[in-house]
Amino acid sequence: MVDTYPPESGRLLKKEKNQFANPVGHSIAEGMEGIYEALIEGMQPEKVKPHLETIIRIRAIQDFSPSQAIAFIFLFKKVIRDELQDGKPEDGISSQDLLALETQMDNLALLAFNVYMECREKLYEARVNDFKNRTYRLLQRANLLTEISEQESETKRSSTPIT
Repeated sequence: MVDTYPPESGRLLKKEKNQFANPVGHSIAEGMEGIYEALIEGMQPEKVKPHLETIIRIRAIQDFSPSQAIAFIFLFKKVIRDELQDGKPEDGISSQDLLALETQMDNLALLAFNVYMECREKLYEARVNDFKNRTYRLLQRANLLTEISEQESETKRSSTPIT
């Protein structure tokens, strides 16, 4: 997961474990732990989504592309697959179980993409609202805005001839 960040950021995320000195690293670690637990418990979307949101929201704010934002899911999938295949034969996992796990991971990736899009929509809405508010305040300061009272607007409507 940390490898998806630039080298300097990755070092900070790996090195600093303090929640207050490294809130992003802490959130990512907590989110990954929650995702792992949700996978073990059968990956119910309502249980895994908050953990995905924790990680994906950070990546959406950091302007990761959709593929970059959810790439960690596929890296996670590879790590799990490698760990399961490298185990002892008697501890091994059946091909059916491995296929089921990979299907869960694919569903996790799809859910992660949806979460990413929701986060980006919220970000864009916030930016648009901020722009509207700034524009409104700017127009107010320049005295380019006048408020039309209801009485004036009624007078204008009733005096306008209908053609």
